[in-house]
Amino acid sequence: MGSEWREMTLGEFVTLQRGHDLPDSQRNPGQVPILGSFGITGWHNEAKTEGPGVTIGRSGGSIGVVSYTSDDYWPLNTALYVKDFHGNDAKFAYYFLKTIDFKSYNSGSAQPSLNRNHVHPLPVKIPHPEIQKRIAGILSAYDDKIALNHQINTTLESMAQALFKSWFVDFDPVIDNALATGNPIPEAMQARADSRAALGDQRKPLPDPIRQQFPDRFVETEEMGWVPEGWYISTIGEQVETTGGGTPSTKNPDFWENGVHPFCTPKDMSQLKSLVLMDTERHLTDAGVRKISSGQLPKGTVLMSSRAPIGYLAISDIPVSVNQGIIAMLPNQNYGPVYLMCWAKTNMNQITDRANGSTFQEISKKNFRPIPFLVPGKRILEAFNEQAEAIYSRILLTSEQTDALTRLRDTLLPKLLSGELRVPEAERPVAEII
Repeated sequence: MGSEWREMTLGEFVTLQRGHDLPDSQRNPGQVPILGSFGITGWHNEAKTEGPGVTIGRSGGSIGVVSYTSDDYWPLNTALYVKDFHGNDAKFAYYFLKTIDFKSYNSGSAQPSLNRNHVHPLPVKIPHPEIQKRIAGILSAYDDKIALNHQINTTLESMAQALFKSWFVDFDPVIDNALATGNPIPEAMQARADSRAALGDQRKPLPDPIRQQFPDRFVETEEMGWVPEGWYISTIGEQVETTGGGTPSTKNPDFWENGVHPFCTPKDMSQLKSLVLMDTERHLTDAGVRKISSGQLPKGTVLMSSRAPIGYLAISDIPVSVNQGIIAMLPNQNYGPVYLMCWAKTNMNQITDRANGSTFQEISKKNFRPIPFLVPGKRILEAFNEQAEAIYSRILLTSEQTDALTRLRDTLLPKLLSGELRVPEAERPVAEII
C-alpha cells in the first residue's frame, strides 16, 4: 500500500481557518447547525460555509475536539474549520484529524489555544482519495451502528419510563378499574379518566392477573394527594438503602497506580450515551477502595449525581466505587434498578428542590432520604420488575455490543489511518455489522 500514500504537510492536506463570530443576539431560529469548540452548540437561519464540514476546538479544554457535519453550517470562532479539503474526502479528514494530538501544539500561555499556523507545517502521510473513501466508509459503518444502538436504547429507556409513569404516576390501571366498577374519580384525575374513557375499545387493559392486583378507587393523603387505595406513603430512605462515597487522596499512588476497580464520578455519568455504566475513566487499587466508607458497590446499583450538576442517572453493570458527588441506591427484592431509576427521573424536581449550597447546588443524603415514596402492592411491583427486567436486558445487550464496537473502531482507526492495516482486511468484518 506504500505507493498509495503520499507525504505532505497538514496544510497541503486541508486548509484550516478560524471560525466566525456569531453572538447570541444575532442568532435567528433556523435549521443550520452552529459548530463551536465541542461540536454543535445551537442553530441559526444562515450558513457561513458549505457542508460537509469539519471543525477543531481551538481553546481551553476544547483543544483538539474534532467534529463533523454533513450539512451547511456556521463555524464559530471558538474553533478552527476546514476551509479547503483540497480534493480529499471530508469524512476521512474528520477521522484523520481525530488522530492528531493537537493539545501538544498549544500556542497560548494562561489560556491554552490552537493556532493554525503552528499545525499547518506538520508532516503527514495521506492515501489516495479513493482509499480515503474506503477507509471513511469502514469507520462510518461502525459509527452508524453505534448511533443506531444509542437510538434503540433511548427508545427502550422511554418504554420503561412510560410504563412506570402509567402505573405509578398517572395510575392508569386504577382509573380503568374505577371506570369499570363505577367508582368515583377524584377531580384532580378527571381529565386523565376522560381521556382513558374516550379510548373506548382502543384502551388495552392489562392481563387479568396483573389488572386484578390494582385497586379500583383512590384515597386522599396529606403528603401526596390522591393515591390508590391500599398503597401507603413511606420515604426513599426507609424503602431503599442509600449511600455515598469519597475520593482517596490523588497524591497517594498506593490508591491509584495500576488500579483495577472502577471509580465513578459525575463526569463519568455525564459522558454516558445510555443508562448503563460499563466502565469509568479512573480505577482504584484495593487500598483505594478501602479508603471509601461505602467500598465497592454491587452490580445493579443505581447512581445519581448529587452535585455539579444534580441529576445524572445510571445503572452500574459493574462493581463500582463512587465519589462524594454521587448518591447510590441499592436495589432490593421489592425495587429493582429500573424501578429506582424511573422513580428518580419522575421525582427529580423534588430532589433538586431539596438541594442547597453557595458554590454549587447539592442534595445531601440527609435531605434525600426523607423524600416521600409511594409503596404499591408487592405483586404489582413484581409484575413491573418482570417487564422492566426484560427491557433492561435488551438495553444491556445493546450496550455491550456498542462497547465492543467502540473498542474495535478505536483500535482500527489509528491502524487504518497510518496504513498499518490494509483496507481489504478491515472491510471484511464490516459486512457483519451493517
